[in-house]
Amino acid sequence: MLMMNSKIKSSPLVSPIYNALINLPTPSNISILWNFGSLLGLMLMIQILSGLFLAMHFSANIHIAFESVIHTCRDVNNGWMLRAIHSNGASFFFIFIYLHISRGIYFNSSQLSKTWTSGIIILFLTMGTAFLGYVLPWGQMSFWGATVITNLLSAIPYLGETMVTWLWGGFAVDNPTLTRFFTIHFLLPFILASLIMIHLVFLHESGSSNPLGTPKNNDKIPFHPYFIIKDLLGYSTFLIMFLMLIMYNPYMLNDPDNFIPANPLNTPLHIQPEWYFLFAYSILRAIPNKLGGVIALVSSILILILLILFPPSFHKGFQFYPITQHLFWMWVNIFILLTWIGMKPVETPYVSISQMLTVFYFLMFILLPISQQMWDNLLK
Repeated sequence: MLMMNSKIKSSPLVSPIYNALINLPTPSNISILWNFGSLLGLMLMIQILSGLFLAMHFSANIHIAFESVIHTCRDVNNGWMLRAIHSNGASFFFIFIYLHISRGIYFNSSQLSKTWTSGIIILFLTMGTAFLGYVLPWGQMSFWGATVITNLLSAIPYLGETMVTWLWGGFAVDNPTLTRFFTIHFLLPFILASLIMIHLVFLHESGSSNPLGTPKNNDKIPFHPYFIIKDLLGYSTFLIMFLMLIMYNPYMLNDPDNFIPANPLNTPLHIQPEWYFLFAYSILRAIPNKLGGVIALVSSILILILLILFPPSFHKGFQFYPITQHLFWMWVNIFILLTWIGMKPVETPYVSISQMLTVFYFLMFILLPISQQMWDNLLK
């Protein structure tokens, strides 16, 4: 029996899976904050499965897209639940990904440069997938959100107008736009799954980070059973919360304007994306220049990659640096305030507040390494 088990473990097919899920050496001191990676994997599976079933009943045509969504909710058995799982699943996906990144910043996971860079690419791709999916129901906010966001490409010098026309498939957001958005939205999650596999390969190559924020940690234990049990506890806690939201208030996180069919002749009073894009939308609106706003929008995510360029002294946990800890929590509050400002109309005083918050948002990425360096110098 033991010989048979050893043969199974050493086989070329089973061995990588065994090492990844059972025998992976994992730092013994990682906390529940390290659960969000596995929760994101669970969320991706939920999103892909629910999306496949929704795609069976969706019609990518501007004349019947909205009605096909209503048909799914009203006439398909448990169709309302499928849609609630998929739409609320996107919100939970972003809650987990933001918590996952915040934990990575606090405990300096950016020292694992390959894993960190692949994670930021995954974030970009996830945001693109979520945006395309938001357009598909062809509600009022979906249509106008697509019009505003895709029109940002026109800010690119020389090529902008051509790129917008090519993306729309015409001279306005119309049927070709919806068709290609549905096709790309269907395809991207599978590309995302492949990138996540690469992300995991890099993680297993370097090993997981830990609460001390130290590059090396020799106190490691097998992933199974210790962390599989911890992940299962995280799954059960999440599923309870997720099902409570779906059963009691499935449309709490949805925009009321999106229950109105798209009307190109009637502009909503206040156009805004889903809540998980609001911080970037606030940064976009804070810059008076269109091209400057687009650059600031992209930079608000791209700046996370710069953490891998910080000096070696930065690669320690923030718990060793009191000033840096305060700066980090200030950055978290700035993120929350930018999200809140994004829901407000473009008027005084919200514009000036968003401009100040935008400056502080980017300034934090300069102050964090400087504060750590100063603290290190003070202790020498």
